[in-house]
Amino acid sequence: MLAIDAAACRACGACCAYSAEWPRFSLESDAALARIPEALVSPSRGGMRCEGDRCAALEGEVGVETRCTIYDDRPDVCRACEPGDDACTIARRHIGLPDLLGLADLSGLADLPDPTAASDLQSSRRDMAS
Repeated sequence: MLAIDAAACRACGACCAYSAEWPRFSLESDAALARIPEALVSPSRGGMRCEGDRCAALEGEVGVETRCTIYDDRPDVCRACEPGDDACTIARRHIGLPDLLGLADLSGLADLPDPTAASDLQSSRRDMAS
């Protein structure tokens, strides 16, 4: 996981609001499923209850600040979704947020010398010549 992804992930929630088909149960044990509050399980018992496309366990405003109310007991499919992976990218694009990998690529720009500062430029040239 990229360093900026953790903060961007907490502000996002797109994967939890992308599709009612997404938060499904797959390989969870009976014990793991028993830890999920009944009110958050779909009537079919095949996944999480959703309100529209949004998982009922998601709190907050998508794209601003969110949290999973059952994070420690979330389904395997939720655990498998990693910030910046294909599923994350698809969900973020669906709600109009930029790709996390694109944000990561820009994050390193703050560490580059200011091209308008003559002393930084001269110092960089001396370092390259060494």
